[in-house]
Order: sequence, then structure tokens, then C-alpha cells
Amino acid sequence: MSLPPLVEPTADLSVDEVQRYSRHLIIPDVRKDGQRRLKTAKVLCVGAGGLGSPALMYLAAAGVGTLGIVDFDIVDESNLQRQIIHGQSDVNRPKAESAADSIKEINPNTEVVIHNEALTNDNVMDIFAGYDLIVDGTDNFATRYMVNDAAVLLNKPYVWGSIFRFDGQASVFWAEHGPCYRCLYPEPPPPGMVPSCAEGGVLGVLCASIGSIQVNEAIKVITGIGEPLVGSLMVYDGLEMEYRKIKVRKDPNCAVCGPNATVTELIDYDDFCGAVTEEASKAVENSTITAAELNDWIKEGRNIELIDVREPAEWDIVRIPGAKLIPKGNIISGAALDQLPQDKQVVFYCKGGVRSAEALAAAKNAGLSNSVHVQGGVMAWVNQVDPSLPSY
Repeated sequence: MSLPPLVEPTADLSVDEVQRYSRHLIIPDVRKDGQRRLKTAKVLCVGAGGLGSPALMYLAAAGVGTLGIVDFDIVDESNLQRQIIHGQSDVNRPKAESAADSIKEINPNTEVVIHNEALTNDNVMDIFAGYDLIVDGTDNFATRYMVNDAAVLLNKPYVWGSIFRFDGQASVFWAEHGPCYRCLYPEPPPPGMVPSCAEGGVLGVLCASIGSIQVNEAIKVITGIGEPLVGSLMVYDGLEMEYRKIKVRKDPNCAVCGPNATVTELIDYDDFCGAVTEEASKAVENSTITAAELNDWIKEGRNIELIDVREPAEWDIVRIPGAKLIPKGNIISGAALDQLPQDKQVVFYCKGGVRSAEALAAAKNAGLSNSVHVQGGVMAWVNQVDPSLPSY
């Protein structure tokens, strides 16, 4: 559906801006009126990572007057494969500050507001209140649901995107005119069911494919041109090079935007989404060791069986010496339980500790009561024991 422009064209264009945006101004649907709306608009980008990088760069180039960046992370070398707003010299810098510098190089007319902090229940309402439109570039379910609920409560439209390996999705959620994120996904997936990009990987260029769609939608919403993806989900398959558009209807029973909404204020989103299953959470109690403790056990010659529960591609990158690879899925399904020894103490590890906790729960249910897992996984081993090994 076509929607009215989000903002009024209050700001006029300078002579230099007319020259800069001339290719927009000669488009009949945009013209000077649309460009002035872009200049007036205040857009917040949640995250300056894979999706935030192309989104921020194209929003700035398009002439958005005020860009907010909320991100508490620092630039890591593994980010550079896809987070193109950052460069080699930005490694170990705050992402928000690095992104702001790049934006100023692209368009010095854009005002940049840095929120160098984590987005939480305590600050999200205040931060969102200062912007007309939110662009969501987050990569975890807890923050996605928080962004959605805050946007609904504040009656703010937001452009959502999601990426994984070769696949991406995008939509515009605006409860006043259509569904919200919870209408599409009422409940988060079970903990551990959907791997993150850090666990499953993502093709770097996919970020540009979905990020550019997000900016395209943001421009349409701000200027009132075309038909934004309100009530539609765009699904992209990078391997088959296919786009599919799926209708999404407003859920009359939605807990947040429905007429009988039960969520009228922000909730505990970590608890709602869950980092690990309740079973895994119980399993790790008194059954967790540090990487340093594992190193001591190995030096002592302790009778242990070290099990890596990651995927083969991750195993090829880095592993703890002496480990045996049994992917978590094979343990959870029971297919590999007979490969776990009864006469040794089993020690599970993964990349960061979530998957190993799930494997630990399955092992304990199978009778391996003295098994343990490594807090922080192989990355903790790299950081605490052997920094010469690569991280990812």
C-alpha cells in the first residue's frame, strides 16, 4: 500500500546540495520536495555491523539530515569481511565512532549522533523518541523483539532486515498501518535452534543486498513514494538469485499491536528469548570449567575426553589440541551418544559456550553425570591459553 510521507519538507536545499543530489531531484517521484524530506528526516540505525554498514553509508549518501548510530561494540578484524563502513585502521575502535567518521567522508552535510552504548530497556525508549524512523540491523532475537516493542509503543515505523549464510529477509513494520514483527514471529525460536552469523557464517556481500533494500524502503517511507514493504516480507536467496514477496497480515491476537495487547510495556527480552534451554541452564550448574582449568587438567594428565561440538568448517579453522569432533546435532539427536566414553570424564566445548551447554544437557540425560563444558569455548582457549591460534 502507498502511505503518506513520514516527515514534512521543512528544510530547504543549498546550492551545493542541489548539485550533490541532482540525480535524485530529476526523478519525477522524488524531486526537490522529496529531497527536502530526506534532509528533514532523523533516522536511527541500530547496529553498525553487517547490515548497518551499507545502510548507514547509503542513507548518508541519499541525504538523510540526521543519522543516529547505536552500537557498543568495537571493530574486530573478522568484521571487515562484510562490515564495509570500517577499515583496517579502525580495528579496536568503537564501531559507532568509526562509522561516524566514514559517514562524514561520504556526506559532510549529514549530522551524526553517536550512541556508544548497548540498547537496553533502560534507554531504548528515550533514544527512539528522538528519531522519525528506525533501521534495525541487529543480529539477535532479544534485541529484535525489544526494538519491535519499543517501536510499537512509540508508534514509530522501522525497517527490519535479517541475514544468514546466503539468505536474507527484509520488511517494514509499522503497527499504525500494518503488522509488527510479532505478527510475523509471535514467539522466538527455541534456544539454540537458529545459529547466529558468528556460528553459521554469512556471505559478506549479502549484507549489501539486504542493507540496500532497507535503505530503499527507508527512502520510500520518508518521502511517501512507491509502496513500502508494509505487510510484505521480502525473502532473498543469494545462491539461486531469487526474490520472493510474501504477504504478512496483521495478527488480531498480537500481544503487542493487537486490540487486546497484553504487552503494554517493555519486558525481560533475554528471559523471553532465552540464551539456552532451561535444561541446558540447569546442566551447567556446577559443571562448568574455564579454559585455564582445562589447560591444567591436560597438563596433569587427567582422564578426560575432550569433545568439540562445533561444525566441521569451524573445526578446520581452529581447535583445542587433543579434541575429537562430534557436532552438537549428532549428540542432541542421540546418534552419537555411543561415541561418548563411560570410563572418562567428558569435556564439551564449542565456540562460545552455548552449544556445548546443550550437548552437556543431552549427555547428562544419557547418564554421563560427571561431564562438564568449557565456559567461553575455544575462543576462551585462544584468549586465555594460546593466543597464537586464530580466532573467528
